[in-house]
Amino acid sequence: MQSFSFEYPFVIVILFIFIGLDVLFRQKTPSYYMPNILTTVASTQDTLFSKTLLKYSILFFLLLSLASPILTKQLPNNSQHTLDIVLSLDTSGSMSLNGFNELDYNQSRWSVVQDVASDFIQKRSKDRIGLVVFGDTSAIASPLSYDNSAPQSSIQNISIGLVGRSTALIDSLATATTLLENSLSSSRVIILLSDGDDTASKIPLEVVLRLLDKHHIKVYTISIGESNNNLTELISVKTNAKSFTANNKEDLKEVYKEISLLEAKTHRRSSIQVIEYLYFYPLFITLMFALLLAYLSKEDEKI
Repeated sequence: MQSFSFEYPFVIVILFIFIGLDVLFRQKTPSYYMPNILTTVASTQDTLFSKTLLKYSILFFLLLSLASPILTKQLPNNSQHTLDIVLSLDTSGSMSLNGFNELDYNQSRWSVVQDVASDFIQKRSKDRIGLVVFGDTSAIASPLSYDNSAPQSSIQNISIGLVGRSTALIDSLATATTLLENSLSSSRVIILLSDGDDTASKIPLEVVLRLLDKHHIKVYTISIGESNNNLTELISVKTNAKSFTANNKEDLKEVYKEISLLEAKTHRRSSIQVIEYLYFYPLFITLMFALLLAYLSKEDEKI
Protein backbone atom coordinates (compact mmCIF):
# COMPACT_ATOMS: atom_id res chain seq x y z
CA MET A 1 0.00 0.00 0.00
CA GLN A 2 1.32 3.43 -0.89
CA SER A 3 0.14 7.03 -0.69
CA PHE A 4 1.23 10.36 -2.14
CA SER A 5 1.55 13.51 -0.03
CA PHE A 6 3.63 16.62 0.65
CA GLU A 7 5.84 17.20 3.65
CA TYR A 8 5.31 20.96 3.45
CA PRO A 9 2.06 21.50 1.49
CA PHE A 10 1.64 25.10 2.74
CA VAL A 11 4.53 26.15 0.44
CA ILE A 12 2.22 25.86 -2.60
CA VAL A 13 0.11 28.72 -1.22
CA ILE A 14 2.97 31.05 -2.22
CA LEU A 15 2.09 30.41 -5.89
CA PHE A 16 -1.42 31.80 -5.45
CA ILE A 17 -0.05 34.79 -3.54
CA PHE A 18 2.33 35.50 -6.42
CA ILE A 19 -0.45 35.21 -9.04
CA GLY A 20 -2.67 37.54 -7.01
CA LEU A 21 0.07 40.14 -6.68
CA ASP A 22 0.87 39.88 -10.38
CA VAL A 23 -2.77 40.48 -11.36
CA LEU A 24 -3.36 43.32 -8.91
CA PHE A 25 -0.14 45.23 -9.43
CA ARG A 26 0.70 44.56 -13.07
CA GLN A 27 2.21 47.67 -14.66
CA LYS A 28 -0.09 49.44 -17.12
CA THR A 29 1.73 50.64 -20.27
CA PRO A 30 0.35 52.77 -23.11
CA SER A 31 -0.18 51.16 -26.53
CA TYR A 32 1.08 52.63 -29.82
CA TYR A 33 -0.18 51.73 -33.27
CA MET A 34 2.65 51.41 -35.82
CA PRO A 35 1.44 49.77 -39.04
CA ASN A 36 4.90 49.04 -40.39
CA ILE A 37 5.84 46.71 -37.56
CA LEU A 38 2.61 44.67 -37.13
CA THR A 39 4.41 41.41 -37.92
CA THR A 40 7.15 42.10 -35.39
CA VAL A 41 4.60 43.00 -32.66
CA ALA A 42 2.61 39.81 -33.27
CA SER A 43 5.75 37.75 -33.03
CA THR A 44 6.84 39.55 -29.87
CA GLN A 45 3.42 39.01 -28.25
CA ASP A 46 3.61 35.29 -28.93
CA THR A 47 7.06 35.16 -27.36
CA LEU A 48 5.89 37.26 -24.41
CA PHE A 49 3.02 34.84 -23.75
CA SER A 50 5.37 31.86 -23.93
CA LYS A 51 7.84 33.52 -21.56
CA THR A 52 5.05 34.39 -19.09
CA LEU A 53 3.79 30.83 -19.17
CA LEU A 54 7.33 29.56 -18.61
CA LYS A 55 7.84 31.91 -15.66
CA TYR A 56 4.69 30.64 -13.97
CA SER A 57 5.66 27.05 -14.74
CA ILE A 58 9.12 27.57 -13.26
CA LEU A 59 7.61 29.06 -10.12
CA PHE A 60 5.02 26.28 -9.85
CA PHE A 61 7.47 23.40 -10.20
CA LEU A 62 10.02 25.10 -7.94
CA LEU A 63 7.41 25.48 -5.20
CA LEU A 64 6.28 21.92 -5.87
CA SER A 65 9.83 20.78 -5.22
CA LEU A 66 10.07 22.89 -2.05
CA ALA A 67 6.83 21.33 -0.81
CA SER A 68 8.76 18.03 -0.85
CA PRO A 69 6.44 15.50 -2.50
CA ILE A 70 6.81 12.03 -1.01
CA LEU A 71 5.56 8.57 -1.77
CA THR A 72 4.90 6.60 1.42
CA LYS A 73 4.89 2.81 1.24
CA GLN A 74 3.64 0.60 4.05
CA LEU A 75 5.49 -2.71 4.12
CA PRO A 76 4.47 -5.48 6.53
CA ASN A 77 6.95 -6.10 9.32
CA ASN A 78 7.11 -9.83 9.75
CA SER A 79 9.63 -9.73 12.57
CA GLN A 80 8.55 -10.74 16.05
CA HIS A 81 8.02 -8.04 18.66
CA THR A 82 9.93 -9.40 21.60
CA LEU A 83 9.48 -8.57 25.25
CA ASP A 84 12.17 -8.11 27.85
CA ILE A 85 11.18 -10.04 30.96
CA VAL A 86 13.00 -10.31 34.27
CA LEU A 87 11.96 -12.99 36.75
CA SER A 88 12.62 -11.80 40.30
CA LEU A 89 12.46 -14.85 42.58
CA ASP A 90 12.46 -15.14 46.35
CA THR A 91 15.12 -17.53 47.65
CA SER A 92 14.69 -16.69 51.33
CA GLY A 93 14.55 -19.33 54.06
CA SER A 94 10.76 -19.62 54.02
CA MET A 95 10.90 -20.98 50.45
CA SER A 96 12.15 -24.27 51.92
CA LEU A 97 8.72 -25.00 53.42
CA ASN A 98 6.88 -28.05 52.09
CA GLY A 99 3.23 -28.60 51.23
CA PHE A 100 2.89 -26.21 48.29
CA ASN A 101 2.44 -29.14 45.87
CA GLU A 102 -0.74 -30.97 46.81
CA LEU A 103 0.39 -34.04 44.86
CA ASP A 104 3.82 -34.17 46.50
CA TYR A 105 3.82 -32.83 50.03
CA ASN A 106 7.59 -33.22 50.40
CA GLN A 107 8.33 -30.85 47.50
CA SER A 108 9.47 -27.43 48.75
CA ARG A 109 8.10 -24.12 47.58
CA TRP A 110 11.39 -23.33 45.85
CA SER A 111 11.42 -26.68 44.05
CA VAL A 112 7.92 -25.96 42.71
CA VAL A 113 9.02 -22.48 41.58
CA GLN A 114 12.01 -24.01 39.79
CA ASP A 115 9.72 -26.32 37.81
CA VAL A 116 7.02 -23.79 36.95
CA ALA A 117 9.36 -20.87 36.17
CA SER A 118 11.54 -23.08 33.95
CA ASP A 119 8.47 -24.13 32.00
CA PHE A 120 7.44 -20.47 31.62
CA ILE A 121 10.90 -19.53 30.30
CA GLN A 122 10.85 -22.37 27.78
CA LYS A 123 7.52 -21.16 26.38
CA ARG A 124 8.81 -17.57 25.99
CA SER A 125 11.52 -18.56 23.52
CA LYS A 126 10.98 -15.41 21.39
CA ASP A 127 11.60 -13.04 24.31
CA ARG A 128 14.67 -11.96 26.21
CA ILE A 129 14.64 -13.37 29.72
CA GLY A 130 16.70 -12.30 32.73
CA LEU A 131 16.79 -13.62 36.28
CA VAL A 132 17.18 -11.93 39.67
CA VAL A 133 17.14 -13.70 43.05
CA PHE A 134 16.80 -12.12 46.46
CA GLY A 135 17.24 -12.89 50.15
CA ASP A 136 19.19 -10.62 52.50
CA THR A 137 20.19 -8.81 49.32
CA SER A 138 19.43 -9.17 45.62
CA ALA A 139 21.62 -10.35 42.77
CA ILE A 140 21.49 -10.90 39.03
CA ALA A 141 21.56 -14.64 38.39
CA SER A 142 21.23 -14.37 34.60
CA PRO A 143 21.35 -11.27 32.33
CA LEU A 144 18.78 -10.63 29.62
CA SER A 145 19.28 -13.14 26.83
CA TYR A 146 17.48 -14.77 23.92
CA ASP A 147 19.15 -17.99 24.99
CA ASN A 148 16.49 -19.29 27.35
CA SER A 149 18.71 -22.17 28.40
CA ALA A 150 20.84 -19.72 30.45
CA PRO A 151 18.14 -18.63 32.95
CA GLN A 152 16.73 -22.17 33.02
CA SER A 153 20.12 -23.52 33.98
CA SER A 154 20.58 -20.76 36.58
CA ILE A 155 17.25 -21.54 38.25
CA GLN A 156 18.11 -25.22 38.56
CA ASN A 157 21.49 -24.42 40.13
CA ILE A 158 20.23 -21.87 42.67
CA SER A 159 19.68 -23.06 46.22
CA ILE A 160 17.63 -21.52 49.03
CA GLY A 161 19.58 -18.95 51.03
CA LEU A 162 22.10 -18.29 48.26
CA VAL A 163 21.91 -14.53 48.94
CA GLY A 164 20.65 -14.80 52.52
CA ARG A 165 17.52 -16.03 54.25
CA SER A 166 15.65 -12.72 54.68
CA THR A 167 13.48 -10.99 52.07
CA ALA A 168 14.81 -7.90 50.24
CA LEU A 169 11.78 -7.73 47.96
CA ILE A 170 11.92 -4.01 47.12
CA ASP A 171 15.68 -4.09 46.54
CA SER A 172 15.15 -6.89 44.03
CA LEU A 173 13.01 -4.56 41.90
CA ALA A 174 15.82 -2.02 41.81
CA THR A 175 18.22 -4.76 40.69
CA ALA A 176 15.80 -5.98 38.02
CA THR A 177 15.40 -2.41 36.79
CA THR A 178 19.12 -2.20 36.04
CA LEU A 179 18.61 -5.02 33.53
CA LEU A 180 15.71 -3.24 31.83
CA GLU A 181 16.67 0.45 31.97
CA ASN A 182 18.49 0.35 28.61
CA SER A 183 15.99 -1.97 26.95
CA LEU A 184 14.67 -0.97 23.51
CA SER A 185 11.67 -3.28 23.80
CA SER A 186 8.20 -1.72 23.70
CA SER A 187 7.23 -3.88 26.70
CA ARG A 188 9.45 -4.28 29.75
CA VAL A 189 8.21 -6.63 32.42
CA ILE A 190 9.26 -7.84 35.86
CA ILE A 191 7.53 -10.89 37.34
CA LEU A 192 8.15 -10.76 41.07
CA LEU A 193 7.49 -13.88 43.17
CA SER A 194 7.72 -13.93 46.96
CA ASP A 195 6.20 -15.75 49.93
CA GLY A 196 6.86 -13.19 52.65
CA ASP A 197 6.89 -9.58 53.72
CA ASP A 198 9.86 -7.39 52.93
CA THR A 199 12.29 -7.68 55.85
CA ALA A 200 15.66 -6.61 54.46
CA SER A 201 15.36 -3.92 51.74
CA LYS A 202 17.41 -0.75 52.11
CA ILE A 203 15.91 1.20 49.19
CA PRO A 204 12.62 3.04 49.91
CA LEU A 205 9.60 1.82 47.98
CA GLU A 206 8.89 5.33 46.66
CA VAL A 207 12.32 5.49 45.04
CA VAL A 208 11.85 2.12 43.33
CA LEU A 209 8.38 3.07 42.10
CA ARG A 210 9.81 6.24 40.52
CA LEU A 211 12.48 4.15 38.78
CA LEU A 212 9.89 1.75 37.43
CA ASP A 213 7.76 4.62 36.16
CA LYS A 214 10.76 6.36 34.59
CA HIS A 215 11.67 3.27 32.56
CA HIS A 216 8.05 2.26 31.81
CA ILE A 217 8.38 -1.12 33.52
CA LYS A 218 5.37 -3.20 34.52
CA VAL A 219 5.62 -5.45 37.58
CA TYR A 220 3.42 -8.52 37.82
CA THR A 221 3.54 -9.78 41.39
CA ILE A 222 2.89 -13.31 42.64
CA SER A 223 2.33 -13.89 46.33
CA ILE A 224 2.66 -17.40 47.66
CA GLY A 225 0.05 -17.34 50.40
CA GLU A 226 -1.49 -14.19 51.88
CA SER A 227 1.45 -12.73 53.84
CA ASN A 228 2.50 -9.79 51.65
CA ASN A 229 -0.50 -9.17 49.42
CA ASN A 230 -0.89 -5.49 50.32
CA LEU A 231 2.66 -4.63 49.28
CA THR A 232 2.68 -6.68 46.09
CA GLU A 233 -0.74 -5.42 45.03
CA LEU A 234 0.38 -1.82 45.55
CA ILE A 235 3.46 -2.38 43.36
CA SER A 236 1.40 -3.93 40.56
CA VAL A 237 -1.25 -1.20 40.64
CA LYS A 238 1.38 1.56 40.55
CA THR A 239 3.02 -0.02 37.48
CA ASN A 240 -0.22 -0.73 35.57
CA ALA A 241 0.13 -4.48 35.94
CA LYS A 242 -1.66 -7.14 37.97
CA SER A 243 -1.17 -8.93 41.27
CA PHE A 244 -1.78 -12.64 41.81
CA THR A 245 -1.95 -15.08 44.71
CA ALA A 246 -0.95 -18.73 44.39
CA ASN A 247 -1.83 -21.22 47.13
CA ASN A 248 -0.47 -24.32 45.41
CA LYS A 249 1.46 -25.54 42.40
CA GLU A 250 -1.55 -25.60 40.09
CA ASP A 251 -2.38 -22.01 41.03
CA LEU A 252 1.16 -20.97 40.22
CA LYS A 253 0.99 -22.63 36.80
CA GLU A 254 -2.25 -20.79 36.04
CA VAL A 255 -0.75 -17.47 37.17
CA TYR A 256 2.23 -17.76 34.82
CA LYS A 257 -0.13 -18.87 32.05
CA GLU A 258 -2.33 -15.81 32.59
CA ILE A 259 0.67 -13.48 32.58
CA SER A 260 1.76 -15.02 29.27
CA LEU A 261 -1.68 -14.34 27.81
CA LEU A 262 -1.73 -10.77 29.13
CA GLU A 263 1.65 -10.02 27.61
CA ALA A 264 0.78 -11.79 24.35
CA LYS A 265 -1.76 -9.00 23.82
CA THR A 266 1.05 -6.49 23.60
CA HIS A 267 2.45 -8.29 20.53
CA ARG A 268 1.21 -6.30 17.56
CA ARG A 269 2.28 -6.91 14.01
CA SER A 270 3.30 -3.52 12.71
CA SER A 271 4.33 -2.16 9.36
CA ILE A 272 7.52 -0.56 8.17
CA GLN A 273 7.06 2.88 6.64
CA VAL A 274 9.30 3.55 3.65
CA ILE A 275 9.40 7.13 2.36
CA GLU A 276 10.53 7.91 -1.20
CA TYR A 277 11.37 11.56 -1.85
CA LEU A 278 10.25 12.88 -5.25
CA TYR A 279 11.39 16.53 -5.09
CA PHE A 280 14.08 16.03 -7.73
CA TYR A 281 11.45 15.39 -10.46
CA PRO A 282 9.83 18.86 -10.31
CA LEU A 283 13.28 20.32 -9.68
CA PHE A 284 14.51 18.81 -12.94
CA ILE A 285 11.48 20.18 -14.81
CA THR A 286 12.18 23.61 -13.27
CA LEU A 287 15.72 23.48 -14.62
CA MET A 288 14.52 22.54 -18.13
CA PHE A 289 11.98 25.37 -18.19
CA ALA A 290 14.60 27.84 -16.94
CA LEU A 291 16.94 26.84 -19.75
CA LEU A 292 14.11 27.25 -22.28
CA LEU A 293 13.26 30.68 -20.87
CA ALA A 294 16.90 31.72 -21.15
CA TYR A 295 16.93 30.56 -24.77
CA LEU A 296 13.78 32.54 -25.66
CA SER A 297 15.15 35.64 -23.96
CA LYS A 298 18.35 35.29 -26.00
CA GLU A 299 16.33 35.02 -29.21
CA ASP A 300 14.39 38.19 -28.31
CA GLU A 301 17.63 40.10 -28.10
CA LYS A 302 18.33 39.26 -31.76
CA ILE A 303 15.04 40.78 -32.95
